[in-house]
Parts: sequence; structure tokens; C-alpha cells
Amino acid sequence: MPPLPKRKYAKTRQRLRRQHHRVQRPKLVVCADCNETHQAHHICWACGQYRGRNVIELED
Repeated sequence: MPPLPKRKYAKTRQRLRRQHHRVQRPKLVVCADCNETHQAHHICWACGQYRGRNVIELED
């Protein structure tokens, strides 16, 4: 039989332990080429560039 807790954990103690389990918002940065926001370290879907290079061709 596995070990069990000796007594009940308080709600505050549980919440303090789990506070880093929340969903994180994506980090947004401004594209240097088109000034649109996109996720950091990802391709800009407005202009198709990543780190100053044209990665994908977008249709207008």
C-alpha cells in the first residue's frame, strides 16, 4: 500500500504549491519589418520574415 498523507493540506498551501502551473501568455514582440506583433522566436505571419530574412512567401 502506498504512503498516504497524515493530515489534510490547507487550501493556501496547495495553491502556493501549484501557482506556477498556470497557463503562460505567449511573449509578443514587434516585427522590425512590418511593425506587427508576433510570437518571440517565430515567423511573422504578416510579412513572412524571421530575423531579417524572408522565410515564407505570402500571397497579397
